[in-house]
Amino acid sequence: MATTSLDLSKVYRSPVFRTRSARDAQYELSRQLIDHELRWRPGEISASLHRRELSKVSVMVLQYGAEVEVTPLQFDDFALVQIPLKGAAEIECEGVNLKVSPWEIAVIPPRRTVRLNWEPGCEQLILRLPDSLLNVGLEPSAHSCRTTPGGVQEWRGSAFKLRPDISSQCMSLLQQTLALIPTGDTNCLHPAWLDQFEQTLASFFYAHQPSMDTRSNAGPESHTPKPGHSPELDRLEEYVRTHLFAPLMLEDLAKAAGVPTRTLNALCHRHRGVTPMTLVRNLRLDAVHQRLLSGLPVSVTEIATYYGFGHLGRFSLYYRERFGELPRNTSRGLKEAKAHN
Repeated sequence: MATTSLDLSKVYRSPVFRTRSARDAQYELSRQLIDHELRWRPGEISASLHRRELSKVSVMVLQYGAEVEVTPLQFDDFALVQIPLKGAAEIECEGVNLKVSPWEIAVIPPRRTVRLNWEPGCEQLILRLPDSLLNVGLEPSAHSCRTTPGGVQEWRGSAFKLRPDISSQCMSLLQQTLALIPTGDTNCLHPAWLDQFEQTLASFFYAHQPSMDTRSNAGPESHTPKPGHSPELDRLEEYVRTHLFAPLMLEDLAKAAGVPTRTLNALCHRHRGVTPMTLVRNLRLDAVHQRLLSGLPVSVTEIATYYGFGHLGRFSLYYRERFGELPRNTSRGLKEAKAHN
């Protein structure tokens, strides 16, 4: 991609922190984005973050100075767009490895297991796109779009880079985003119009996922889940059901299935329509559901914790997306049915 320029002056005028301390950098970034682990390589730490908000969309410029490996917790309710301004970065996401050079545009969907490596001197423009922006936007199609019971469209596949032939259109959209950031603290634009613009911005990245893009090399049929027999997934699911309480990594799943991580990712999408880690989560949710239906005198919190869900708010969201009701309602409905009988 040819070098491009964006007017980032409004963002640069809003520093959040600057530090040469590894500990302070991790603390501040956990507050601003999400809990994560930083593994610093040799080099001088010179971390800084600048941040501005449009309305729901956050625009940030981040650098670490030294080379660093970043392992964030899974973020559940937003996607990240990352554009190196200087230096390069690598993204490892559920069997997919991307090398992102300056001015290439990478998108990391929510609910994915991610590991990042930033080269020394790498500085990136980062957009945080809340999932709520996809409540409306693209009309679902028969082959390319999935929605949760709450009506939020679900990201498909792994991390990806935007096609070079549409990067100029994306840059124009990003420049407009930067121009709409207010000079002061108050935005004079009408909130309804601004909300519509942000939905358009999120929908642009959502629509150009390789798994939804009709111009990608693989046809849309190849991304439709094809239920059927897969010995690799049979082995995987049997392994997961016997390790529901244990912390599982993608490498563990690939080893259990007997295939490379990239192959496992493709198999899960082809036959289950989800990533391997989402498949694990669904099997754990199924176990919780069965336990609640058993009527044993155990609280929802105890059951969720037993099956490895440490964040109860996220657990409730996942449960409702899968079963169409909150876990407490499953338990309450069973008690009411027993009382009626």
